[in-house]
Amino acid sequence: MTILQTSAKEQLRAFVSRIERLEEEKAALSADLKEVYAEAKSTGFDVKALRKLVSMRKADEHKRLEEEAILATYMHALGMQADLFDDADAAEDDHTEHRAEPAALAEATV
Repeated sequence: MTILQTSAKEQLRAFVSRIERLEEEKAALSADLKEVYAEAKSTGFDVKALRKLVSMRKADEHKRLEEEAILATYMHALGMQADLFDDADAAEDDHTEHRAEPAALAEATV
């Protein structure tokens, strides 16, 4: 077994201490995120869609556009409507004054 020098022991303790502190911060942030998603859900937003949206916003734009193009190609090959976002954007542009609040949307689907 290798015996660590005093300076190496102190470095090891410091690393472990920092890692433990960061793990605690990560757990606190995770709890905060859970609360925000729960709040969004109670307001009428779809949490799964929110998570996807956050993931898409984090991704590199070029990579995201490439993935969307591949998905559209696959959907077209299976006879599925691949231009869902284009249709939704056009409808939103035409009817921006009739935008419903998320809670109203949730009630309408129940």
